[in-house]
Amino acid sequence: MNKTRTGLIAALDIGSSKVCCLLAHSLNDGGVRVVGIGHHASKGVRGGAVIDMDAAQNATLTAVSAAEELAGERIRDVIVNVSGGNLSSETYNVELAIAGREITETDMRRALAQGNSIQHGADQEILHCLPVGYSIDSTRGIRDPRGMFAEMLGVDINVISARTATLRNLANCLGRCHLDIEIAVAAPYASGLACLVEDEIDLGVTIVDMGGGTTTIAVFYDGEVIHADSIPVGGQHVTNDIARGLSTSLSHAERMKTLYGSAIPSPSDERELIDVPLIGEENVNQPNHVPRSLLNGIIRPRMEETFELVRSRLEVAGMDRIAGRRLVLTGGASQLQGVRELATLVLEKQVRMGRPMRIGGLAEATSGPAFSTCAGLVRFAAERHADVRDQLDAIPAGMGGRLTRFSHWIRENF
Repeated sequence: MNKTRTGLIAALDIGSSKVCCLLAHSLNDGGVRVVGIGHHASKGVRGGAVIDMDAAQNATLTAVSAAEELAGERIRDVIVNVSGGNLSSETYNVELAIAGREITETDMRRALAQGNSIQHGADQEILHCLPVGYSIDSTRGIRDPRGMFAEMLGVDINVISARTATLRNLANCLGRCHLDIEIAVAAPYASGLACLVEDEIDLGVTIVDMGGGTTTIAVFYDGEVIHADSIPVGGQHVTNDIARGLSTSLSHAERMKTLYGSAIPSPSDERELIDVPLIGEENVNQPNHVPRSLLNGIIRPRMEETFELVRSRLEVAGMDRIAGRRLVLTGGASQLQGVRELATLVLEKQVRMGRPMRIGGLAEATSGPAFSTCAGLVRFAAERHADVRDQLDAIPAGMGGRLTRFSHWIRENF
């Protein structure tokens, strides 16, 4: 049974295309209500990683300040997402000697502490250490071993990690905004909490979060996230392809993608003409018309490549069959016309669109797929934060503690 957190929740999604901050209060019935929201075009972030500290700091401050003003609150600690930095996961089996006595909560914490101490290399930091299955004396399929007697307790632990430099740069950016990282959450994990229904999580589902600079993947099964991955391809790559292919500016390419773009061709594409302003042309009155089929012919190969990479990553990890035939698309780039149909063709799965659920106070403009990750951070904090904090009490050197200490140092010295 998950504990429910009380007080103000501050969630911050620093993406490649936008920065979004949600402030919310937990309700007595276990729900949450958003009381403040701020979002701003992202600057200084590419592929989910900070590449320009000053630009990223200014964009973050703008989004956070807008949310604080709307809520009438001031925040210090935030829950942030991680989408870049070679996000990956591995499953490890940890065994603990019980010596025939009853298994207690302390034993389960000790097993998680062992999982957290697994060495991932000098350039990787652990984000999550999640139990995904238990066994007692080689008997597998145990859902909750507490209260059972055994000689050995086995725990399958899904360890989700990201590159250390990416996380430290993120902490540095927030420290310069006088904010501390309370906990960092893998982006697809958060998106799954916002978009998936309970039956999907139990029976098996893949969620694909299509952002501006990255596409992240999470596989849920039997009530837990059992796999996470990240692909460095997103909606901005489609925009760049259009700008290069049609010799137009990035702003015009983004506009054409949104208004006329489609991942699936239609019979009228050859007949329908769209105006493409050429980059650097001074005479804006002279039109440059191209068929819509040319635009869609640029979009489709990049989207096909993205879904082929998703399928390949799932197959290599052995997750394609475990996840079943259910797939949920979310994220801003998933809103492109025809993306759902193309995903169905390439991935051969039943695909639906995902948007934030079970969160009150979200305006119509901020309740779409582009805001799934930030909404999921709020759900994570409200439903699971207390359990995670209990587990971290047994783990002396978790990722949350190191990032928090680092952001404290940044805030005090800059």
